[in-house]
Amino acid sequence: MKRSIISIFTALALFGAGCQRNFDEPNPDMLTTESFWRDESDAVKGINSVYSALNRGSSYYNRGMHFLYLLRSDEGFGSGGDIGLNNNMSFAFTSNNTSSDAWNAMFHANFRANQVILNVPQITMNETVKKRVIAEAKFLRALNYFNLVVFWGRPPLVLTPLTAADYPANATPDQVYAQIAQDLTEAAVDLPVSYTGADIGRATKGAAHGLLAKVYLQQGKFSEAKTAMDWLVTGEGAGSYGLMDDYADNFKQTTENNRESVYEIQYKENTAENGDDDTNPGISLNTGASVPKFLAPPNPGPGYADGGARRWIVDSFEEERTIDNRRDPRAAVSFLYDNADERGPAFTMVYGQVWQAIYGGNDKRVWFRKLLNDDSKNGESFSSPNNYRMIRYADILLMYAECLNELGQTATAYPYVDRVRSRVNMRTLTVAKPGLDQSAFRQQIKKERQLELAGEGWRYFDMVRWGELANNLNTLRQRDPDFNNFVQGKHEWYPIPQSDIDNSTNLTQNPGY
Repeated sequence: MKRSIISIFTALALFGAGCQRNFDEPNPDMLTTESFWRDESDAVKGINSVYSALNRGSSYYNRGMHFLYLLRSDEGFGSGGDIGLNNNMSFAFTSNNTSSDAWNAMFHANFRANQVILNVPQITMNETVKKRVIAEAKFLRALNYFNLVVFWGRPPLVLTPLTAADYPANATPDQVYAQIAQDLTEAAVDLPVSYTGADIGRATKGAAHGLLAKVYLQQGKFSEAKTAMDWLVTGEGAGSYGLMDDYADNFKQTTENNRESVYEIQYKENTAENGDDDTNPGISLNTGASVPKFLAPPNPGPGYADGGARRWIVDSFEEERTIDNRRDPRAAVSFLYDNADERGPAFTMVYGQVWQAIYGGNDKRVWFRKLLNDDSKNGESFSSPNNYRMIRYADILLMYAECLNELGQTATAYPYVDRVRSRVNMRTLTVAKPGLDQSAFRQQIKKERQLELAGEGWRYFDMVRWGELANNLNTLRQRDPDFNNFVQGKHEWYPIPQSDIDNSTNLTQNPGY
C-alpha cells in the first residue's frame, strides 16, 4: 500500500477540493457519479482516494493533526516562529488555520468515504472485495469522526455526500460516538485479518477492534472497550500481534507494519517535491509526511522546531531504573534532548552531530523524536517516508489492563502491564508494585501510558477521558504554563471554523467562542 494507495487517485476529479463550502461538495466541472463507479477498479480507486485524503496538504496527518495531538497536550507546546500556531496551541486562539484546516481535511476525507459507502454497493464485482472496500470506508470515516468529536465535540454528522442545498446541524457527542461505534462494529465484520503485497497498510479487522476500543474507552465504557479488545488479546486475533523485541523498531522506516502495528498511516517519499501542498494539481504530489521537518531541532539542526516537548516528560523517565540499573530506554527513543545519551550532551547525537558541539552543554530544550528520521538521516525533507504508528499492540495491552482494573479485576490486569514493562527491561509491575488496589493501579496505568506512548499523540485523548482538564488543572499548569490560559467550559473543544458557521443556517458555535 505504501507503494500504491497514497499516490493512486489523489487528484481524482470526483473527489476534488473545488468548492466554496467546507464540506467538500463535488465540482460540477469534473467527473460525476454517472461516469464513475462502474466496476471493481473504480471501487478500489475510490477507497484509495479516502486513504490519500489522510495526507492531504499540510492540514491532516501530513503535519497539522500531529500539532493538535502533541502540542495541545501537556507534553508539548508551540516553540517556533509561527506565532499563530503558538497561540493556537496555548489556548489563545488567533487567525492561525491549523485547527480549522484539520476540520476541513476531515470532512474532505469523509466526503470521499461517503461516496464509497453510497456507490460501491451498486457495482457488480467480487462480493468479498466489495464488502472489504465498504468496511475500509467505514473505518476511515470513524477515524475522522473520532478526531472531530474529541477536538470539536459537536460536529455535524454527515453520512451521505452533501449537495448545495444541505446545511447539516451540529450533532451531540453521544450521537457522533454512536455512529463511530456502529461504523467500526460493521467494519470489523468484513475487514480481513491481514493483507499481503501492495495491500499491506489497509485497515484490518484488528485496526477496527483497536479503534473501537479507544472510542469506548474515551466514553468510560470499560466493559464495551474490553469486549472490543478481546479479539486482539485473548481471541482469534491474539496470534497476529505481539511486542517487538526492540522498542525503537516501532518508529523506524525499516521496521514498518510489524507485528506490533495495529494500524499505521502509510507514507511514501517523493523526492521530486519540496513542499507539502498536494492539493495543487499543478505540482508533484507529496505522499510523504512533512511533520518531521517541522518538529526537528532548529539550526544548526535540520528542522523548524515549530513544536517542542516539555522538560517534565523526559524527567519522568528518571523515576525508575531498569533491572540492570540503566535509565528507561524509552526516553532516548521518544525525545531528543541534552541527556538523551545518559552520559550527557558530549555524547548525545543529533542527526549525526554532537549535541554539545551544536547547542552547547546547557541547552535544556526537548524535541519529539518518534516521528523523526535521525536514526537513518542527517536531515529532514517535506516528504518523510516513515509511517505514523497510530495504534500499537502495547497500547492495546495497557488499555486492556485499564479496563480490567476498572471492572474490578485488578489482579488479572497485572500480566498485561508486565509484558509492556518487560520489553524495556523494567521490573514487572508484579514485582515492583504488588498488590495495588484499584485506585493505585489506576494511577499506575496513567504513568505506564505516559511513558510507553510518549510523543505518539494519545496524551490529549487520555487527559480528556481521565478528567484531567476538569479536576487536575493546577498540576497541568505546573507542568505546562500554556494551561494558564485554559478556560474550563470553553477550551475543551476548538471553535468550529467561522466560515462554516457563516455559510450555514443550522450550525452553532461551540460554547465560549
